[in-house]
Amino acid sequence: MTPVAGTVIALDVGGTHIKGVVVDGGRPVESAQWPTRAERGPDAVLDTVLRCADDLRARAARRGTPPRAAGIAVPGLVDETSGTAVLAANLGWRDLPVRSRAEEHLDLPVAFGHDVRAGALAESRLGAGRGCASFVFVPVGTGIAAAPVLGGRVFAGSRGFAGELGHLVVRPGGDPCVCGNHGCVETLASASAIARRYRRATGDAGASSEDVRARAVSGDRPAGRVWTEAVEALADGLAALTVLLDPERLVIGGGLALAGDVYLAQLGTALAERLPFRPAPPLVAAELGHRAGSLGAALLAEDLSAGGGR
Repeated sequence: MTPVAGTVIALDVGGTHIKGVVVDGGRPVESAQWPTRAERGPDAVLDTVLRCADDLRARAARRGTPPRAAGIAVPGLVDETSGTAVLAANLGWRDLPVRSRAEEHLDLPVAFGHDVRAGALAESRLGAGRGCASFVFVPVGTGIAAAPVLGGRVFAGSRGFAGELGHLVVRPGGDPCVCGNHGCVETLASASAIARRYRRATGDAGASSEDVRARAVSGDRPAGRVWTEAVEALADGLAALTVLLDPERLVIGGGLALAGDVYLAQLGTALAERLPFRPAPPLVAAELGHRAGSLGAALLAEDLSAGGGR
C-alpha cells in the first residue's frame, strides 16, 4: 500500500465473515477473521463488529502504534455521506447509523463505505486497476455487484446505489430474485444460482458452483447448460455496462474468478459477441482476492486520517 503516516484499522463486514486488517504506514501488518453469525440478529452483529474493532485496536496498540482512524465497509444499500447502512439484508440491518455508533464506541474518526466500492478502490490503487483511470470492478460470488471507477474515482451514484449489476433484468419472466424482480443477472450467474439451478435440474443436493464448472468441463450436459447460461447472462450484464460506461477494462473478482483463465476466456468471447460494433474491453482477474474489501476500508481510513479526521 502507498506509505502514509500513522496506523489505521479496518473491517470488511460480510454475511458469513468479518475480515479485519491493521495497516501501519501504508503496510498491512496484522489481519484477522471472525464469523459474523448474522442469525443472531442485527444488534448482535453490530456488537460483534465493534468487538472486532476493539480487537484490531488492541493489536495495533501492542505494536506500539495505536490507530488514528478506522474504516468499515459493509454490503447492501449504503449511504456513505451519513454513514448509514440503509439495507444490508444478509446482516439484518436497516437504516442503521453504523459510523456514528462506531465512532462513539472507538472514540476514533471512522470512514464508512460500501464493500464493493471499497474493493474497487483497493484494486484501483493496489491491484488490477493500477494505472487505469476507467474500469469496472465486478465481484462474482454469492451475489453479483459492480463498482465503476471513472476518472480515477469510484462512482457511487446520486444516492449511493450505483453498481447493482446483479439486479439488472436480462431474462424477463425468469427466476424470482430477492430484489423483487425476475430474471436478474444474479439469478443465473452468481455462484449460488449456478449451484441452485444445477441441483434443481439433477437432484444433486450437494453440488457447488465449482462442482458444476468441473462437470461442465468434463462433458456433463446439465452442468454444461447451467454453466453456459450463467456465462451468457453475465456477459449480457457486462455488455450493458460497456455500452453505457466504455471502461478501459473489466476487473472480475469474487469466488468465481478463481475458476481462472478458462472462465475469463469464455466470458470474454460471450461479451465480444454482444458488442459487434466496437471492441470489447479486456477482462482481467482481480488481484487482491478476499482482502479487497478490508484493504479498501483501510484506504478510506487513511484518506480520512490524512485529511485530519471528521
